[in-house]
Amino acid sequence: MAIPLKYNVRNLSVRKVSTGMTVFVIALVVMVFLLVMSLAEGIKKTLTKNVSDRNVIVMRTGAQSELQSFVQPDQFETLRTLPGIERNARGESMASPELVVLINVPKRDGKKTNVQVRGVLPAALEVRPAIRVVEGRMFGAGTAEAIVPKSVRDRFENAQIGGTLVAGSERWTVVGIFDAASTPYDSEIWVDLHNLQGQSKRGPGYSSVTLRAADSAARDRIIASVKGDQRVKLEGKTEKKYYEEQMSTAAPIKILAYLVGVIMAVGASFGAMNTMYAQVSARTREIGTLRALGFSRRSVLGSFVVESLALAAIGGVVGTFFAWAFVKIFLTGPVGTQNFRTFSDILFNFTLTPALLVGGVVFSLAMGLFGGFFPAFRAARLKIVSALREI
Repeated sequence: MAIPLKYNVRNLSVRKVSTGMTVFVIALVVMVFLLVMSLAEGIKKTLTKNVSDRNVIVMRTGAQSELQSFVQPDQFETLRTLPGIERNARGESMASPELVVLINVPKRDGKKTNVQVRGVLPAALEVRPAIRVVEGRMFGAGTAEAIVPKSVRDRFENAQIGGTLVAGSERWTVVGIFDAASTPYDSEIWVDLHNLQGQSKRGPGYSSVTLRAADSAARDRIIASVKGDQRVKLEGKTEKKYYEEQMSTAAPIKILAYLVGVIMAVGASFGAMNTMYAQVSARTREIGTLRALGFSRRSVLGSFVVESLALAAIGGVVGTFFAWAFVKIFLTGPVGTQNFRTFSDILFNFTLTPALLVGGVVFSLAMGLFGGFFPAFRAARLKIVSALREI
């Protein structure tokens, strides 16, 4: 015969202090775990969402980032003639040669950090149709002008329209704000390609070439053609794959999230276990009475496990709610972390997905099961006579 569930509900409401403390500890663990995981999820979303699966980034063979790559002008001329590249309204191949450099600029808090500057031609917007200028205007050809995304404007000094970005002898006047459509380009400053080549003294070469394929089949043919063409000796990969590889930046953060989560979970489990042990000790005569009334050891074990799981579920829901509210209220703006491959700033938003929220509740239930089983096992093994003699 099973012990009625209303018995467990009543016990939770009667012992308000111990119930509240256990729920608080579990909620705190779930909240911290979700906040750290939302950081890693934000980086993943920034680097992989909305990037095109039709764009092929061509770089030097073996280069792990555009900063490590170099493409000669004659190699670019060969690349733009490959079959399968989509053509624009003028009948030209949609191929964008681009140069990437790092500059060290001050943030609004006075500290400096590295930011990627991308030198582009108008073709850069053709191969990325989702990106568009939303305030001001596009920079002029050959001028020392720049456009920046909103996240860069809000985070760095002199990044608003009319401001001048200065890095050593290099300087650009901001003339426009662009919407990067939540792509990795949300962390970059865009300037004229030829101006950047001159200011950075990089010569006529490029860091990479982005080719827009006509379709997915053409994309695969372009990648194969680049790999097999001995004239260029370069390597092509989809834009999506390139930024997925940059996701190694988020790996240490995820490891940190799991490490912090496990350490705090163990602590919370011991806290829940201690609370449950205390409750068992305080309810010894009650347990003896249950056994005397005919409830089996299995019923007592199940009843205490149910109580522990109920506490964990309440704590999980509360912790998930507070993590969600914290992100919505206090973490609405972009924050930055370093890309360990390019050593530049990545701007991203803390992101809590439905899967993460569900995972937080499941995580709390695991803590409840672990923390409640052993006290429940002890309660089930109490002898009836000994339990009834307890005062």
